[in-house]
Amino acid sequence: MTDNSRRDFLATSAIAGAALVAGDAFAKPAAGNAVMPKLLHHVFFWLKNPDSVADRDKLIAGVKSLAAIETVRSIHVGIPASTEKREVVDNSYHVSELLGFDDVAGQDVYQVHPLHKKFVDEHQHLWSKVVVYDAVAVK
Repeated sequence: MTDNSRRDFLATSAIAGAALVAGDAFAKPAAGNAVMPKLLHHVFFWLKNPDSVADRDKLIAGVKSLAAIETVRSIHVGIPASTEKREVVDNSYHVSELLGFDDVAGQDVYQVHPLHKKFVDEHQHLWSKVVVYDAVAVK
């Protein structure tokens, strides 16, 4: 094996290993690259019936359906982690979604997309409160 082909093999192996270690940070990877999306849309949901696993699971399934929208580049759906209780941590929500977009225009498409409207229509009866944080990357 030549030095160049060995180097290429090691570089490829390192990238593959890093991808495995990174795991499922986003269930839907960025389109064709490993760069973090430029705009993140983070939504926190509080359920009307917080003890209802059925309601939580229905909301989670609905949120996951939003991955089919063509401008969504990444999606992470979660529930509060059982991390250390600290004054600065608010884990009072029940479900969260973190969506990645290329830009504001992509997020605008998402907001008026029929699948997003259907999600809201079919699931809004499940939540009592929603808080949204949108952020763009700083260069």
